[in-house]
Amino acid sequence: MAILGTLLKKGIRLREMMEQEYTAPFDLQKKELKELLIEADQTEFGKYYKFSTILKEFRKGGKSFHSAFRSTVPIHTYNKIYNEWWSQSQKGKKNICWPGRVKYFALSSGTSEASSKHIPVTKDMTKAIQRTSIRQILSLSKYDLPSDFFTSGILMLGGSTHLNRIGNYFEGDLSGIQAAKLPFWFQHFYKPGKRIAKTRNWDAKLEEITKKAPEWNIGIIVGVPAWLQILMEKILEYHQVKNIHEVWPNLKVYVHGGVSLDPYRKGFEKLMGKPIHYIETYLASEGFLAYQAYPNRRSMRLVLNNGLFYEFVPFEDKNFDEAGEVKPDAETLMIDEVELGKEYAILLSSCAGAWRYLIGDVIKFVSLEESEIIITGRTKHFLSLCGEHLSVDNMNKAIELASNDLNIEVPEFTVAGTPHGTLFAHHWFVGTDDTVDSNVLREKIDNHLKELNDDYAVERSAALRDVYVDVLPVHMFYNWMKSKGKVGGQNKFPRVMKNNQLEDWKSFIESHTNGHHS
Repeated sequence: MAILGTLLKKGIRLREMMEQEYTAPFDLQKKELKELLIEADQTEFGKYYKFSTILKEFRKGGKSFHSAFRSTVPIHTYNKIYNEWWSQSQKGKKNICWPGRVKYFALSSGTSEASSKHIPVTKDMTKAIQRTSIRQILSLSKYDLPSDFFTSGILMLGGSTHLNRIGNYFEGDLSGIQAAKLPFWFQHFYKPGKRIAKTRNWDAKLEEITKKAPEWNIGIIVGVPAWLQILMEKILEYHQVKNIHEVWPNLKVYVHGGVSLDPYRKGFEKLMGKPIHYIETYLASEGFLAYQAYPNRRSMRLVLNNGLFYEFVPFEDKNFDEAGEVKPDAETLMIDEVELGKEYAILLSSCAGAWRYLIGDVIKFVSLEESEIIITGRTKHFLSLCGEHLSVDNMNKAIELASNDLNIEVPEFTVAGTPHGTLFAHHWFVGTDDTVDSNVLREKIDNHLKELNDDYAVERSAALRDVYVDVLPVHMFYNWMKSKGKVGGQNKFPRVMKNNQLEDWKSFIESHTNGHHS
């Protein structure tokens, strides 16, 4: 059991994991916020927002500490915290939002805005991410895995680990920053190895990995589904084999995150020679928030005692405007105040100097006791033109059900709201290389959404007049990403298109289908 053995030998204790098992979520989070505030008390941000005054409230018992925190520190969107604070760290100033100087900035390949965000990655955050990664590896002991599995390698298909030096700091993909800082004992298990991982040209990187694949004994693959699927298809073609298990017989685990696996599951299963375990993680540029702690659960456990403090904003009209922007006076709850099955946007305060920061994801709790969540979408990726409240989760599910009905693979899709006379319609662009009648597909998607979402069903008989479906070849989606310079790594195709992006996408399709329209 080389990996587990190595971890335990390195004196990495299970204490933090145990602490989370046996302590009430509220107590863990109260302690976490206190530690973050103490640590950042003397930073510019801490002085400006009088952290020392908030800290006095912790003695009083009850929740006065949270009321003080809430009423003193405003909710921050990226633009607000970047313009007011993080941009100073970028200029090399120290002790702005977190003690010390920020040497690394992750370029968030957020699907929402066109330009990359610069998210600070502090030493403390890098360590926190490593600690959570270790918890996740240790959770593999709950799976029924043969002992030789733990000697196999881990293939991480992330962004380039080549970081650009810009004045005082380095910038790059978070997966690249983390890979560049892997503990030495882990490097032995890590593929494709440092040299290939540095390659900036995505296609060249895939070529190298494809050729070398049979030389490695891979047990775990990690990465965004779309790019891993493309890689495995290349490997099968290049080495003339029927499935990936002919190349990597010990492949047992796929660790995925960043986007729902549902649309890709079918395609993945076709590439395998035998079933594998799918394990979901929630590693954002802002931190490692949650991971799937048990086999066969489609949910992830929030990490409550590792440098992150969460607040939850009920995802409702009173807290968010039509564009998905949070209102300054939005209601925020602590972990002991949330309810099952309700949707919440997450505010994060972290050891990377994020404070009450809206990361843009929407989640739902499926277990309060275990703090288990599922991600249902992004604050800006809901379609609600007239009250249909369609989440990305609904869309993924409908696509998965429709593709099962019709026995086709649909790895990519996007949806846009469009005017229909004085009312509205939804326009779906569905990526598949299988033959399918778009009218049949339209009916399937529409019917499944009516079953999955009552609001949608109501609006389909009222203001939501029609649903259009265009079927496109899958490469169209990846070529559009390429045209935007967003290829590989953590880049994902947006599931909901709005305004300019939609116009741009439509003209891209127009110019690449020679006027032919399905």
